[in-house]
Amino acid sequence: MTQEVDKPQGKPQGKAQGPWGKLGGAGLGLAVGGPLGALIGGVAGHFLVDRVGAPFGPTPRDVVFTTGLVALAAKMAKSDGVVLPSEVEAFGRVVHVEDSARAGVERLFDLAKKTTGGFEAYARQLASTFGEEPALLEDVLDGLFQIAAADGALHEAEERYLRAVSSIFGFDEAAFQRIAARHVRLPDDPYAVLGLDREADETAVKARHRLLVAEHHPDRALARGLPAEAVTIATKRLAAINAAYDRIVQERG
Repeated sequence: MTQEVDKPQGKPQGKAQGPWGKLGGAGLGLAVGGPLGALIGGVAGHFLVDRVGAPFGPTPRDVVFTTGLVALAAKMAKSDGVVLPSEVEAFGRVVHVEDSARAGVERLFDLAKKTTGGFEAYARQLASTFGEEPALLEDVLDGLFQIAAADGALHEAEERYLRAVSSIFGFDEAAFQRIAARHVRLPDDPYAVLGLDREADETAVKARHRLLVAEHHPDRALARGLPAEAVTIATKRLAAINAAYDRIVQERG
């Protein structure tokens, strides 16, 4: 069943540095390892995200984050069967790509879409890499929701796909509903966005809103050195949180 999308408004709070550049793709693929590393190494032109510091050594978390987001978006497009212009535009808003690197990112997207393996392997690698930071996994899921809902609806195939990714990431049904409520209209929306019961008193609503704003503010992503993709996702998520709070305030007069 197709679900109507809710589109809260918000202004970006900051911008992360991290354009796509031409690093040693094959070598960095080995540094990343796993299915995402194989995907990186298989892209002609050898591009990746420019990072502060050496491109080798410990697994580059920002590269895993962005490559995983691209790979899962590609698999989602394949599961849906149709890639709409609105989804392409949404992908461009979430994944920041310079013109000089656009061809390389498109190769990565196409290669991920064509690989014989399923999306599960990419999702499991992300879950393993960011298992201690579930907020980053929530960022990835939020980014996928933003792309899927770009045409104004969340379709059945997309919802099944997102549920499967959410499950691999370790989110339960309540968490999935809370994340989904930021992008589609659900029965308990806007309370589901804030993770509250409708019976919550004014003090609890205000406290929950302050906590979520502090946890999900884009400045936190900037401070942690995350890529621009994470900042864009956090900005949209904060807009959804603020919009939900405003609706509750309006409903209560």
